[in-house]
Amino acid sequence: MYKNKLSAGPFGEILAAVKNESLKDPMAAVSDTGRILLKNGTVVDPKNNMEEVTDVLLAGGQVVEVGGGIASEKGDRVIDCEGLLVVPGLIDMHLHLGDLFEVSTNPIHESAQDGVTTALSPGAGNTLMAPALLGAEVDRGLPVNIGVYIGAANMLATMLDVDELVDLFLGKLDEEVASTKMTRNMITYVTAPLTVGIKEHMGHFLMPDESIDKIFEITSRAKLINMTHTQDPEHAQRLVALSKGRPIHLAHTTAAGCGTHGGAREGMETVVELLRQEHVTGEFVTTMMREGLGSREGISMTKASQQVAFDALESGLVDILISDGQNDATMKGFGDTRDNIPALIELAQKGILTRSKAIATMTANPAKLIAEKTGNGWWTEKMGHLGVGASGNVTIIDEKDKLATYTIVNGEMVSFENRTVRRGNGAGGWVSKYGMVKRVGTGNFNTFSYEK
Repeated sequence: MYKNKLSAGPFGEILAAVKNESLKDPMAAVSDTGRILLKNGTVVDPKNNMEEVTDVLLAGGQVVEVGGGIASEKGDRVIDCEGLLVVPGLIDMHLHLGDLFEVSTNPIHESAQDGVTTALSPGAGNTLMAPALLGAEVDRGLPVNIGVYIGAANMLATMLDVDELVDLFLGKLDEEVASTKMTRNMITYVTAPLTVGIKEHMGHFLMPDESIDKIFEITSRAKLINMTHTQDPEHAQRLVALSKGRPIHLAHTTAAGCGTHGGAREGMETVVELLRQEHVTGEFVTTMMREGLGSREGISMTKASQQVAFDALESGLVDILISDGQNDATMKGFGDTRDNIPALIELAQKGILTRSKAIATMTANPAKLIAEKTGNGWWTEKMGHLGVGASGNVTIIDEKDKLATYTIVNGEMVSFENRTVRRGNGAGGWVSKYGMVKRVGTGNFNTFSYEK
């Protein structure tokens, strides 16, 4: 007769049961410490030059200890990470989330499943209301940290002049001016500065030179990221010329290598040449870095133009990767977060980047870029690394299946084996150029107030 080799032994310590007609609660005598201990994973932390098998302890929403042999305490949640990569939570600084009429797809939860812990959404339709509207969704519970870029054309749609818009984003705009020249809704006025940058989108709005000059003036003085849609190489050249040395970030630069506006290789070479200027930065789409060259739902590179991109990555001219996803979203980009981790692994396997440098393209490097663009050191202090005191954002990767085995946001597990964990829906916060808040307030201020 078959005999079960498993006994109730260890399971009896953690499973609810009935013993002698009484309910047994295995956790009754265990107080949850709120700590998560990641044991025996290969920690790859580019900022701190770490690539070794060790432990990471999270508590209070941040990293509190890194080192071998960290002892667990009663009530800790312990995750065995043997054979897995433990890396800083992926930062996707160009990922469309909750844009426009996002009613039938779920890109926010999909991004968490794919290991993204922090995402910045550059919707072309984003107005000065965007922080209030998407911030309300953060209040109601989302599994990732989210921030937005304001659409450039929409930013200029009020009666505010350049100086007043600069004051707005610095939190210095007089309330009377706001009420007479910007909005009758003070919620919009108060929350509008909670952004990371401005997105100029040639694909949707063609703006005159004088408007573009205003955008550069506002973003350079208010220290916001100035992102432009990079697909037509001639448009990119025009924007860089109009920048007059002011900072500009070329979004999804690899789109210029897809041949929609001229030759694919020539287009890629044109934008790469622009990136050699000190005030110009750029990013490549992970989907376009893979063997398939792109997405059938988006656009694709050629082998020749992709090689130009590989050379730019290998030389360090470009060190940021983004998804621009999601393919099935209402407001889709040119890629998908499903390609983020596979692209990082494959770039290392091909020898284009080391494993650490590949991981850095979606961790330490975007954190550094955002800190430099915004002048706020919070981004490098708290994001993109696993040093003590960093935010508890961790992506745990299985290199064999190229998936995120676990995604942890602010010390809470939000995804396991590429599926979201519903208890993690409130883990995410709102990120701006100034840092992060766990609550914007627009999602529930009508239902209750806090007593101080």
